[in-house]
Amino acid sequence: MTTVVVLRAAPEGLRGHLTRWMVEVDAGVFVGNPSRRVRDGLWEVLSERIGDGQVVMVEPAKNEQRWAVRTGGRDRWYPVDFDGVILSARLRKKDLPSSNSEA
Repeated sequence: MTTVVVLRAAPEGLRGHLTRWMVEVDAGVFVGNPSRRVRDGLWEVLSERIGDGQVVMVEPAKNEQRWAVRTGGRDRWYPVDFDGVILSARLRKKDLPSSNSEA
């Protein structure tokens, strides 16, 4: 299954780094079929270097929807699991986690 990564307000060089493993089909939208190991490595780099930007990774998963989402950066949507269905929500400031999210 395909993996999709969307970058917004990404720091210089991050898009170029991502093109080593994925194809940029539109500005900031990347598509590819990397292995789980490569996806995990990419996520480490993306979540560490995104800074004030935003990053979303949609990847294959063994759940009812057959996909999972990871989000990182500032002012982002958070994946929330409602009985096995992943939805996105904007959390209130008091509910914000201190690190990047996965679902």
